[in-house]
Amino acid sequence: MLDTLRQRLKQYTPKRLSHLTLPEAAVLLPVVDRPEPTLLFTRRAAHLSTHRGQVAFPGGKREPADADLYATALREAQEEIALPPAYVEAVGPLSDIVSLHGIRVTPWVGIIPAGLTLVADPGELDAIFEVPLSHFLDDQRTHTDVITVDGRAHYVPSYRVDGHTIWGLSAMMLVEFLAEGFGMDIDLYRKPTGPLHRLPERSSSRFST
Repeated sequence: MLDTLRQRLKQYTPKRLSHLTLPEAAVLLPVVDRPEPTLLFTRRAAHLSTHRGQVAFPGGKREPADADLYATALREAQEEIALPPAYVEAVGPLSDIVSLHGIRVTPWVGIIPAGLTLVADPGELDAIFEVPLSHFLDDQRTHTDVITVDGRAHYVPSYRVDGHTIWGLSAMMLVEFLAEGFGMDIDLYRKPTGPLHRLPERSSSRFST
């Protein structure tokens, strides 16, 4: 399974939004190399002023000392969950995405070994957890959020796993990860079967894929 991921992302050319003058950030999608591979997530601490209680991948804003956005993703993962950069196998980037806060985010996929001692930074997180990749490849979504951007519908899956809800920006990254990394038949722009939840329409000046 992980060899498929390596091969497919090596050949993939993600979309860049470098023409947009926005603050930059990066996140790491850590795939844990287990007999049944998992994807690692974090949950933002309840005391934070923004994104409190939300599930996310490790990541944050680029700092001047970061050589590139992959370095940003590694630094943030080390700060947030004590993940040593030397243990991350870089697989490849996904397409840029602009958050509702006007930040251009570059996701990076990396493979990490099982058995690492990871510790959540209590200043930012209150949980680290893993979800089997099969949960997403089997499309075990609870429903689909319909987000309309400038009149175009985006069908964003929402997953409920062990009390955690994976949705929004992280779920949008997951769609590309599954489609391009594993060839899954999933698309943000194609209406799926099952329950739909419609969210307020948004402007492309604050949201993009």
